[in-house]
Amino acid sequence: MNDYNIRQAQKEDAIAIFNLIQELAVFEKLTHQVTGSPESLADHLFGTPAYAEAIVAESQGQLIGFALFFKTYSTFLTKPGLYLEDIFVREIYRGQGIGKDLLKAVTQIAQERDYGRLEWSVLDWNENAIGFYQKMGAEVLPDWRICRVTFEG
Repeated sequence: MNDYNIRQAQKEDAIAIFNLIQELAVFEKLTHQVTGSPESLADHLFGTPAYAEAIVAESQGQLIGFALFFKTYSTFLTKPGLYLEDIFVREIYRGQGIGKDLLKAVTQIAQERDYGRLEWSVLDWNENAIGFYQKMGAEVLPDWRICRVTFEG
């Protein structure tokens, strides 16, 4: 029996989601890259327009995990898709199926919207995550590399 539920994020979750983002950055050794704020996250998730969406895992009134995603488009499929920016479960709650349920929920959202694909990136050193994603049926593409231009300010 699960003592957690998966639900759509609400505006009042923004601070807790941002705290989870900071925990994710610690895990990935990327805290120096976290320059945002709970306020900007709330604006981007719940403002007009909303730039991204999130679902959360909640247990006993506490957020213990989240998945944040946004719409993309495939010219080859001529269909929209979803890009999963982050999925994270607090360490003490791992191994209970929460990450699996979050990923299934995002997959279901994409399927219900008749999107063509769901994509995300994984750090090459995170073998646990790679194994988890492959077990869930994801293909880790060896021939694609992420390109990024970051704008300051």
